[in-house]
Amino acid sequence: MRLEQFVLESLGHASYLVGSENTGEALVLDPRRDVDIYFEAAWRRGFHIRYAIDTHGHNDYLSGLTELAARDKDVRLLGSAAGELGYEHRAVKDGEVVEMGEVAFEVLHTPGHTPEHVSLLVREDGHDDPALMLSGGALLVGDVARPDLLGGSEQTRDMARALCRTIQEKVLTLPDHVEVFPTHVAGSLCGGNIGSRLSTTVGYERRTNELLAQVSSGDVFVQECLSLESLPAVPPYWRRMRTQNLAGVERLGTLQEPPGFRPDAFRSAIDDGAVVLDARSPEAFGGGHIPRSLNVELGGSFPTWAGTVLPDGARVLLVLDDPGDLWPATWELLRIGYSVPEGWLAGGMRAWATGGGGLERTQGITAEELHDRLGGVTVLDVRQPGEWADGHIEGATFITAGELPDHLDDVPQDDPLAVICGSGLRSSVAASLLARERDRHPLHVLGGMAAWRAAGYPTVPGDALEGRVRP
Repeated sequence: MRLEQFVLESLGHASYLVGSENTGEALVLDPRRDVDIYFEAAWRRGFHIRYAIDTHGHNDYLSGLTELAARDKDVRLLGSAAGELGYEHRAVKDGEVVEMGEVAFEVLHTPGHTPEHVSLLVREDGHDDPALMLSGGALLVGDVARPDLLGGSEQTRDMARALCRTIQEKVLTLPDHVEVFPTHVAGSLCGGNIGSRLSTTVGYERRTNELLAQVSSGDVFVQECLSLESLPAVPPYWRRMRTQNLAGVERLGTLQEPPGFRPDAFRSAIDDGAVVLDARSPEAFGGGHIPRSLNVELGGSFPTWAGTVLPDGARVLLVLDDPGDLWPATWELLRIGYSVPEGWLAGGMRAWATGGGGLERTQGITAEELHDRLGGVTVLDVRQPGEWADGHIEGATFITAGELPDHLDDVPQDDPLAVICGSGLRSSVAASLLARERDRHPLHVLGGMAAWRAAGYPTVPGDALEGRVRP
């Protein structure tokens, strides 16, 4: 048996290819939308992809299942029998076994993160003991996947109870040696405390995972799962992903090369309603940018924040540091449901400035300057709930960046307004959104709370809900 893991750090996503060395068949689990990587890995190993399956209807990205099947007619799609799936597939039930030569996949119905969720228990060479578990979101490194993505408080409670049963009856009954390979890894917002390792074992989690330690008391486990205050805010684009994934994602077909626009053509596209997404660093953006453009630096968590601030169906124009960034940025957008960008600024900001294009600047403020002006400056903290609870500037208003698009009218109207995050990336995103949508031009705290703490300035702890604007 061969196992290959593919990690997409920007989404905290891991997908897998498992191949049989006896038959040359392979199974792909939780594929992302750009599927070339799986075909190339299969060809390199001498495999052909026989099966593909999603562990659940994902909220955080568009699946590549239908793309795999469209690219190769021999690929057979599998799907949870507990799910209402709109694409052609073979439904697999709890306890069912799918065999590929020396490799056998036992389907485990593992609800909790979602109702239809399945995991695959993998055995090799006819052994009774499983070798590994492809766990999706049923068990993560140091965590379990959140149960709150599908509805209101009662549905969340039902999912937490289901997750407790999954852990008790499906996970903790496994031998300690079983390796666990999750879909949601560090960087994913599907958990609040995911560890940095890319795999774990049942035994290690049994001994170190604080949530699992409480599973013997179901009520305590459920209450911990329902302590949602410290979970990351859900980005707006997540509302669209699950529905599309369950229905079957529209295939990409032949992708067109986004054209490079000179300044006049770029300006015309803006006037026609296209949205400028500036993928340069916050520092470069602050020094001069196209008016009403949104700033999300390429890298790190680009798709999360792009999906947060870009309207659904936006026609995107890109501003890039390097033309070589065009396709990496394009694929990040395609993975979260946007179309190929309408174009990009050929020659970059130098061409825009020399071509007579207008510029705006974001005024930066250092931690020292902010400290000296406290009382005369209103602070908006856009970090995640856990970060706020660990310590924030006294008197600050808390609206997570992920919730800001729905709560722009709740931003304090006092000026000057200073936006702060952990290091400066999210605050630049938030400041650019306020400039575009409310024609406000807040101060951007350079270095964020990291700089504030490094300077020795005080913070106050708080409840993760304290002062927080809730949906």
